[in-house]
Amino acid sequence: MKTTSFAHQLAARAALPRLSVGMTESVNIGFLGPLSGQAESWGLPGLNGCRIWEDGLNKAGGLLIGGRRYPIRIHSYDCGHDPERSLEGAVELVQKHNVKLMLMLGGDTFAAVRDFLMRNKVLTSTLLPTDLSPDTPYLIAPSEAHPIQNVTGVAWLAENRPELKTVALCSQADLLGLPAQAVYRAAFKAADKQILREVQYDPETSDPGPVVDPMLESGADILCWCSSYAPMVHAMTEYAYAKGFTGQIISCTMDGYDQLVEKTSAEFMEGVVFQFPDFDDPMLREKAFFFNRPHVFFEEYNRRFPGSWSAVSWEYVAILDIWHSAVEKAGSVEPPSVLAAMKQLGHVTHAFGHADWWGEDIFGISNALVGDWPVVTIQDGKARIAGFRSIPAWLAQHSNLLKAEMEALGQLWHQRLESGAPGSRVGSRAVQG
Repeated sequence: MKTTSFAHQLAARAALPRLSVGMTESVNIGFLGPLSGQAESWGLPGLNGCRIWEDGLNKAGGLLIGGRRYPIRIHSYDCGHDPERSLEGAVELVQKHNVKLMLMLGGDTFAAVRDFLMRNKVLTSTLLPTDLSPDTPYLIAPSEAHPIQNVTGVAWLAENRPELKTVALCSQADLLGLPAQAVYRAAFKAADKQILREVQYDPETSDPGPVVDPMLESGADILCWCSSYAPMVHAMTEYAYAKGFTGQIISCTMDGYDQLVEKTSAEFMEGVVFQFPDFDDPMLREKAFFFNRPHVFFEEYNRRFPGSWSAVSWEYVAILDIWHSAVEKAGSVEPPSVLAAMKQLGHVTHAFGHADWWGEDIFGISNALVGDWPVVTIQDGKARIAGFRSIPAWLAQHSNLLKAEMEALGQLWHQRLESGAPGSRVGSRAVQG
């Protein structure tokens, strides 16, 4: 794989003659994700970022394949977090637009379209590697290793706050939340932290009280929101503040953290740990990685889509960058050729540096990229990268523990396939660790 980013390639190509610019036939990409509802902040901001990428590539002449350039067109379909709508969208995007790449959040919405997309050999991306199985040869997770990357936040917290000994965690009972609960279980156990309370709740709930109260009553030093959706993260954080909690909070995401600082206090939010940086972070200016000049993208994004930056604003774009490089290397947009180009060297440079294809032990197929991942903390009201941690290094020590916790919650690939892969619909309830 080429290691130069799309932005760098654009600059280099500006000095070169364009070949067959302005072709009317477009290469179509599908965006099938939540553009509304509970998971909107993990869909719509990602589509916004893709529009920036789409415009930039087309202004540079389009996608170069065999000496000819083709414009890119991204077709979106709002499936919310509804499996039925997801299937309707997949059929429309494939049959009407003949998309060559399908961008998805994943989870319950992917489970509904898995057979259709794989049968039609549609190269599909997910942000959730737990969607992977041997039955998904055309599914890739090249951007986010959710929820595996969350082990890095727990490991960092254990190193830097060793006095914190106990934790209470919660998760929505769906195909995004349950794997995250398993990963956080494994990460806290690997860090020798005692889990005092676990709560699973219905993903449609908006009442934080029944979820947070038992966590607070446990007296835990750490409250972990796992991979709860943004509206619930806000509700639970505000609730914990109102109840006088003064301990540590850790969460996969903290979208709109500036609003929480305003609604609670800078002191309360100080030191909150999560996994997704703002791209104006000083540590990203110094790090050489695939997504070139992240601060420029961050500035452009906020200029065009103010107030909407989230954990996924850049993630689908990072997938497009990797796909773009593979297409031009293969000289084709056909999934088998593109996938082979991605896999040829055994590793790819992803958003935060070198990454390897991984996953066979847990998912039955090595179609997920894992490498370093940033740990983010809130410092003086602003998200800042506290450091980078290696996901492969953690897995080398604790993969058996992770596999055991995934199995305990029915999240190994064969368990999900046997169960039909729906997330449970439950009320808030405590579960045994």
